[in-house]
Amino acid sequence: MSRDRGLRRLRRRRILDTCVLVTALSLTASGCVVVHGERVVLPTTTRAEAAEALAEFTAAYNKADKAYDGSLDAGHTTGALADIDSARLKAGRANSPQGNPRHTPLELTDARFTIPAKAGWPRWFVADADGNKGGAARWLLVFTRDALDEPWEAAYLTLIAPDDIPEFTTDEDGWAEAVPANSADVAVPPGELSQEYAAFLKDGGDVFADGPHTSSWRAARAKKSQRPGLATQYIDEPVTNGDYAPLALRTKDGGALVFFTTRHFEKQTAAAGASVPTPNKDVLALTTGEIKQSLTMEFVSNEVALAPADGAVRVLGRIQGLTSAKGE
Repeated sequence: MSRDRGLRRLRRRRILDTCVLVTALSLTASGCVVVHGERVVLPTTTRAEAAEALAEFTAAYNKADKAYDGSLDAGHTTGALADIDSARLKAGRANSPQGNPRHTPLELTDARFTIPAKAGWPRWFVADADGNKGGAARWLLVFTRDALDEPWEAAYLTLIAPDDIPEFTTDEDGWAEAVPANSADVAVPPGELSQEYAAFLKDGGDVFADGPHTSSWRAARAKKSQRPGLATQYIDEPVTNGDYAPLALRTKDGGALVFFTTRHFEKQTAAAGASVPTPNKDVLALTTGEIKQSLTMEFVSNEVALAPADGAVRVLGRIQGLTSAKGE
C-alpha cells in the first residue's frame, strides 16, 4: 500500500511539474493548476518578451520625461530606479510645470538580453543596449517581476563602459546562471555587498578595488567634509529588502556581476555667523523645512559590481539620485 501511495505521489508530482512548465511558458495554458515555480528551474522569460519589456519601458520613460509626470512610467519602474526617477520627475515638474523643455527621446539600440534560468521569485533578466545619451557607455537595466500576471519593471539602471561588461556563464541553450544572495564562492556574497559598500565608504578597507566609485569617492568626501564655516557629514546605509534586493549573474571566470542598492545622507551644517550654500532649484524642489543652519540630503544609489571568485570587488558603475532633503 505504501508503495502504491508513493507511485501515486510521484505521478502527481510529474503532472504538477508539467503544469508549472506550461504555465510559465504560456499564460493561456489550460487544464493545469497555476503553481509559481518555486522548485522548477526555468528561463525567467523569453527573448521576445524581454525585448517587449525594454520597448515598453523606453516608451513610458520618454513620456514621463517629456511631461515631467512620474505617473506615466510608475508602472514600469521599481526599487532604486523608481526612487531616483520619481524624485527627478517631481523636481522637474515643480520647476517646469509645462513639461521638460530639454526633452530628447531616449533611444536604445543593439539590445542584448541575459536571461537566467532559475527557480522561484522574483523572475528577472538583464538588458544592455547602446543609448543616444551617456556617451559611449552601455545602458544596463535589470527587469523584475513577482508574478506571471505582473508587468516587468526596471529595478536597476547603470551605465558602464562596453569593455567592462563581462562574459556570462550560459548553458547549451544560452540561458545564464543566477548567483544566490548567500553564495560563498565569490569574494563577497551578493547579499552582503550593500553592507560592505556602506562600511567601506565610512572606514575604507581592502574589500573594494580603487576606482571612481570607491577610493576616489572617499577622497572627494574627505576634501569636502571640512570647509571654512561649513561642516559636511555622511551616513551610508545598506538597502537589501524587497525590490531593492541584490541580483547577480555568474561570469565565465567564476565570479559574479552584482546589482545592488545603497542609501546615503549628506548633512551640511554652517558655523555660527555663516550660512549653508544655496542649493540648486532641483534640490530646493525636494526640500522640506527652512534652510537656516543645516541641510540634510538623502540619496539613493544603485551600483553594479564585479565580485571575483577571489580578490577585490570592482564597482563598475553607479547612478545616484537625490530623493529628498530637509532644511533646519
